[in-house]
Amino acid sequence: MAWAQAHGIRHILIEPGRPMQNGYIESFNGKFRDECLNEQWFQDLQQARSAIKAWRQDYNEVRPHSSCGRVPPARFAELHRQRAGDAARTPSPTTEIN
Repeated sequence: MAWAQAHGIRHILIEPGRPMQNGYIESFNGKFRDECLNEQWFQDLQQARSAIKAWRQDYNEVRPHSSCGRVPPARFAELHRQRAGDAARTPSPTTEIN
């Protein structure tokens, strides 16, 4: 909680038994379960970590997401950082006061 507050992140709790109050994480959890966990039979922790890492890499770096304009989240974040950097470097118009 302290880290979230220090970084200006608003923490919103959901009511118990009301998962649709956070549809984004429920959607992710469903995809993760259906596409990764239910498709694997893990023999050991190392195998689970390896399979999850490969799925996470595909999900974040390869697969386009409609919520990100049909680009992978990593590319979307990169474009966002570039735009934010460009905006920070662009001098803002100043008003001269006489």
